[in-house]
Amino acid sequence: MRPPQAAMPAESVVGAPRPVGRPDQAQPGAPGGQARSVPPRPQPAAAHHAVLCVNAPAMAASGPDGQLRGHGLHGFYRSGVRVVARMELRIGGIEPLPLQGTLTTAAQARFLGAVRIPGDPDPDPALTVERLRHADGVETVTVRNTGSRAARLPLEIALGTDLGPVGEIAAGHRTADLPGQVQSSGLRWAGPAHSATVSAQPSPHAVLAGAGVLRWDLEVQPGARWSVELRVGLESTAPGPRPPGGRGTGVPLPWAEPEVRCDDPRAALVVARSLDTLGGLLFADPDRPTDLYAASGAPWRFGLAPADALWAARMALPLGTRLAAGTLRALARRQQPASAPGQGGRRTEGLLPGALRHGGPELPPTCTATEATLLFVTVLAEAWRWGLPRQEVAELLPAAERALSALRDGLVDGFVTDLSRPVEERSAHPVPARAEVQAQAHRAALHGADLLAAFGRPGAEEWRSWAAGLRARFRDRFWVDDLSGGRPAAGLAPGGQPLPALASGLVHLLDPGLSAEGGRHESLLDREQTRLLAQRLAAPELDSGWGLRTLSAKSPRFNPLGHRSGAVRVHETALAVAGLAEAGHENEAGALLEGLLGAAAHFEGRLPEMYAGEQRTPGFPPVPHPGACRPAAVSAAGAVHAVFALAGVRPDVPGGRVLVRPASTAPLGELELTGLRVAGEPFSVRVSRIGVAMVEEASAELQLVAR
Repeated sequence: MRPPQAAMPAESVVGAPRPVGRPDQAQPGAPGGQARSVPPRPQPAAAHHAVLCVNAPAMAASGPDGQLRGHGLHGFYRSGVRVVARMELRIGGIEPLPLQGTLTTAAQARFLGAVRIPGDPDPDPALTVERLRHADGVETVTVRNTGSRAARLPLEIALGTDLGPVGEIAAGHRTADLPGQVQSSGLRWAGPAHSATVSAQPSPHAVLAGAGVLRWDLEVQPGARWSVELRVGLESTAPGPRPPGGRGTGVPLPWAEPEVRCDDPRAALVVARSLDTLGGLLFADPDRPTDLYAASGAPWRFGLAPADALWAARMALPLGTRLAAGTLRALARRQQPASAPGQGGRRTEGLLPGALRHGGPELPPTCTATEATLLFVTVLAEAWRWGLPRQEVAELLPAAERALSALRDGLVDGFVTDLSRPVEERSAHPVPARAEVQAQAHRAALHGADLLAAFGRPGAEEWRSWAAGLRARFRDRFWVDDLSGGRPAAGLAPGGQPLPALASGLVHLLDPGLSAEGGRHESLLDREQTRLLAQRLAAPELDSGWGLRTLSAKSPRFNPLGHRSGAVRVHETALAVAGLAEAGHENEAGALLEGLLGAAAHFEGRLPEMYAGEQRTPGFPPVPHPGACRPAAVSAAGAVHAVFALAGVRPDVPGGRVLVRPASTAPLGELELTGLRVAGEPFSVRVSRIGVAMVEEASAELQLVAR
């Protein structure tokens, strides 16, 4: 689900928000020039303080006290609908004193509170109230009496819902609660398209439908406990397409569960919690429930965003190819066929869907359809290198060829801009060509050539030649000379003028992609240009100490909370860690990884989509971003990718070999990874404190090569 633009800083919609005047200002067109009152825009909901548990397609959000109060994002949700907005607990007429509220897994949270028995002379609270909440809509409340007297007092839970869509709720809109009705063991609410229920076991002693209250008269003896289980349900009352479901019972996770042993304990924690987070975001494709893909993130984008799903699948390849295969198949079914017209009758052959993404104050917006279409080819080629069976690759190859067809028609003045626009519009109204799009197109062309050649399809040499031409043009026209030796431009204006912004999107130039024999494809940058870019990425203007800022701190338009103008986006920092390490700039990679792990420690090992690009200062934690998804698929997979990149495992299963080239500086100390998957078989590697790798488990069919 995607909230309206007011609550969606991480992905803007087409068009700018219309300004809203102050209520005391005269508005144009008001009769007689009189002031016309304009209601203020609702304050968007924020998630940075919420305890958010997720198990697709369900989630639940509250404050750290566990109370669902009906404001902000509070509530249980399923398939984008708020099933219950309020679930406020009182015992003896008072709310428990909050002691602790935290996630135990991505899908479950635990809240603990304390209550003093009225009239008890002991100053210590005798009652503890524990709430175990699961995203799927089950909550267990347990009251324990550790005092010396029996506790006789009522427990009341006040309930209510608006059955509102998450998009409107995220934008700050709140409608009145619906009237409740008594059902056999709880309450029911009915709306135009859905009905919701809350049932309790044991049944309440009293149900007050008008107030929405369930009541139990408790008598808890010393040393005893009492529990009630609440179940939240949602039914659709209107016809419509079946929404995507979550990973069904009995369907295994689409990756191996690794074990990480490391001198730096933060690495093991962030890998374990990132994979737990990613598991909570898994949706099953309605057309084929065994095909799983990762939702972009919660709460703002709790659904399929093709580019984000592909990034998550690509970064998880060391743990197996099943997530990549499911994601690729789900997206191939959504790809525009050759004969399909796009918006306004325009042909969009081979494109994957994608929204327009805000580019920040110094760069043009980009269409994620372009990124997803190009990334589809890369994920298929690299999954093949990691061991995706040949038959499965062959079935997806036509979709990759259609994506390459979209790329073939995408050049304007020798560079790739926005593939979602028709050729005529791109020529008549050109937009700047971004450096990161050229890197993605160059990589897709080379990966496409690899696939075409291996499967006996025509066009491989033409794509290699095309990539070589793009490489030459890029080095000639995108490089900006300056006193420090030069750097790549972030973009090229239609007239050929370089856009000098220094932004984190340049990390894509360090990601040329996996090639034959475990090597890397040639980069758009030469060796010296790569060295100069590495220096820029490591400098304080981009490296905040917590990760890479999206825009240089020296820019006059830098904003540490700007999602494209200064905030730290986790997956771009992870790409920089991997790219710098593979290019031999290991000290710079280690410094960025230290920033990510340092931030992860403050976020309990669960990195959000982004956080503020404030400079790291001793004693001050990273500042959360109120509009960040947490959890987010690309940040969870990115954290895993950054740690695994230090082992340098680069397979070529079709060629029957695996290259292992770890970071010689060993920034995490000794690192042992077990439970990886190469060619579908277990793969384990240990990297010593001096950067020497030892493969301890691998398929007997693979030749091992260490450098």
